[in-house]
Amino acid sequence: MPRPVHRLSVLATAVIARVGALVIARVRALVGARDRALVPAALLLCMLALVPTIAHASEAARASTTDPLSQGIVAATIVLLFVLLAREAAHRVLIVLGAASLLWGITYLTPFHLITFERAWVAVDLNVLLLLGSMMAVVAVLKATGFFAWAVGTLMNRAAGEPRRVQNLVAWFTAATSAFLDNVTTVIFVTPMATAMSARLGLAPAAILLPMVIASNIGGTATLIGDPPNIMIGSGAGLSFLDFLEVLAAPVIVMVIAVQVYSARVYATALDGAVPPGGAFVAEPPPTPTDPLLLRWMTGICLFILLGFLTHAATGMPPAIPAVIGATAALIVQDVLYLRRHRPTHDERTHGILHVIERDIEWPTLCFFFFLFIVVGAAVETGLIGSVAHGLEATISGTSRALSLGDSGTLLFAALLICWVSAILSAFIDNIPYVAVSIPIVMALTRALPGDTQVLWWALSLGACLGGNGTAVGASANVTTIGLAEKEGVRIGFSEFMRFGFPAMVISVTIASIFLSLHVLLGEGRARVAGWLVAVPLLLWTLLAARAKRRRA
Repeated sequence: MPRPVHRLSVLATAVIARVGALVIARVRALVGARDRALVPAALLLCMLALVPTIAHASEAARASTTDPLSQGIVAATIVLLFVLLAREAAHRVLIVLGAASLLWGITYLTPFHLITFERAWVAVDLNVLLLLGSMMAVVAVLKATGFFAWAVGTLMNRAAGEPRRVQNLVAWFTAATSAFLDNVTTVIFVTPMATAMSARLGLAPAAILLPMVIASNIGGTATLIGDPPNIMIGSGAGLSFLDFLEVLAAPVIVMVIAVQVYSARVYATALDGAVPPGGAFVAEPPPTPTDPLLLRWMTGICLFILLGFLTHAATGMPPAIPAVIGATAALIVQDVLYLRRHRPTHDERTHGILHVIERDIEWPTLCFFFFLFIVVGAAVETGLIGSVAHGLEATISGTSRALSLGDSGTLLFAALLICWVSAILSAFIDNIPYVAVSIPIVMALTRALPGDTQVLWWALSLGACLGGNGTAVGASANVTTIGLAEKEGVRIGFSEFMRFGFPAMVISVTIASIFLSLHVLLGEGRARVAGWLVAVPLLLWTLLAARAKRRRA
């Protein structure tokens, strides 16, 4: 059982702190101005002298303290973490590193044991870290083949210079690609090409870029690896790649179609009034892949990774395993092909694959996740997550009794509450730390509420991923797109993004709410069938309408 905080220890700490403050004030009054700078150094030496005593005392009981004060300290740390991240007061890695260091300092230097070093390692989710890092390496090698530039160039030519087709094709391409690659990686490749295409068409860049980034966030919702929150949810809930694809693909297709209709209406004037500055549009040959042999190898490796994701239920492999194997194979193949074609120097032979490891893997992102898991682990260890979950459960139960809801009604209310709260919060704060804190809360609710509580995980996924479309800072893909556009001389302000993105978020979350309602009322199997019965006809109607319009033109 967790050790309670001893009142004597707390009193002793308070007395020591008070006496120390009086001593500091007295010493600073006695020493001269020149020597006052030595006071902090002396205090530091005193603190270091006390460390062995404090550490020895802490060995007696390393279990986390679960009293309200310990939970309050962790809660205040998490709130401060969110505030600093939202205000961008410093780099996000520095913020979360500071939070973890603060919790460790309190754990080992005070009577409040929030999270020990040993428990911190338990809190870190290696599946998430290895999956993210491995997919970054795979994308880096795939980028070296020239595949992305070729794919986007081909897509632009198929639009034949028609602004509405450009908008639709770019959105669909981005949504589909984001389902199997990280959406930030997708917009990095698509944004420069889309900006150049809008310039060739004489079209306002926002008419292409904003629907593109919205589609990226929606498309990433469909799979386990499409968006970092899904990776975290899948790992925490034990959901496979196939689970996400089977359940969320149909509503995501409906959302993309709905947002396309919305985009066409919002930018109708810009799309119809576009005038190419250089006369009629002339298609240009897309850039050819720079390394066809490596591209063929990468095709096989990517298929292997995808197969590993799809067979998770049969093999029992966590998603990180096929990703790590695939990344290793990709790096080896790239290195072997390079050594065959070149006569490398000693440094090149020694540091061949390190180019990808050092430059293409986003180590700050992985470090951010690492220390964030420790902060969330402190919330779990001190019982803060359990307290929040019990409070939320009481709210749901109270509402259920007040409205005379049955088991299905209670579960539906909980799912819709999680979805909409997640969407609204994720529109204004980074959805990654929000999901990290929410996962243990939802896990506790799945044990407490009646019925098929897996719907709560889908509610969290849909709300967190779709909510990022609400504002320019709601998702990393949004910030990346705006930054890349600024490099091309295109400015998209916060208010402009929100005027387009927030209604798009409301549309997509409303569709998600309908899907969640069907999931609870009909059951997962029937809801899945109903989703595809809606998605497939809508998709066929969209394709046939586009073909008919192209023939008339």
